[in-house]
Parts: sequence; C-alpha cells; structure tokens
Amino acid sequence: MHEEKEPFQIQKRRGLIVWVYSLRQLKNLRRFGFVHYVSRKMKYVVMYLNEEEYEAKKAKIEQFHFVRQVEPSYRPDVAMDFADKIGTDEAYPSKGDGFDVEEKNTMIRLAENV
Repeated sequence: MHEEKEPFQIQKRRGLIVWVYSLRQLKNLRRFGFVHYVSRKMKYVVMYLNEEEYEAKKAKIEQFHFVRQVEPSYRPDVAMDFADKIGTDEAYPSKGDGFDVEEKNTMIRLAENV
C-alpha cells in the first residue's frame, strides 16, 4: 500500500543574469530554467539553471536575438567558510592605512546657554 519514495535531494543550481532588449520573449527564457526575478525597468532577468546543463543552456540563451548580455553568478565559486578567519588577523585589514586619527575635545553648548 505504501510506496517507497526516494528521499528529497537538492539539485545544484547556478544563477544567470540575462540582460535583454525586450521582455516580450520572456516565455522563451522560462523554458531553460527557473525565472526568479524580472526587472521591467532595467530589462534584465535573474534565473537559475541546473548545474549539469548550465554551459549548454547558457550558450543557447546567448544566441537569442533579444539577449543583450549574459552574466554568470560567481557565488558557487566563492569560498564561504569564514569560521576559521573570524578572530584572526586575516579578518581585519592592516591598521597602517596612512591616516592619523586625532581626537579633539569639543565642547557641547546648549541653545539656551548661547
């Protein structure tokens, strides 16, 4: 009666920003992946593609006549493990930036005493 179901597996995806001349052909882009956001004012589309089909679909999207430019998301390429850097000297830039800070003692006057 109960069927064995596969456990849910997260698919690896990668973001793609597609700058377009016109948003009329938005349905054509929906065939390639999940459209996350559409900016009607600046005419760009943020979409997600599956990682294994990413390069082939990106090449097809770039060939459309209504596409101005295609930018990949670099987030998967950036190392996001900051735990080992917190509290170390690598987390803070060097303090010798060439600016001298001089504190001045300023007197605060209230408007009624002026």
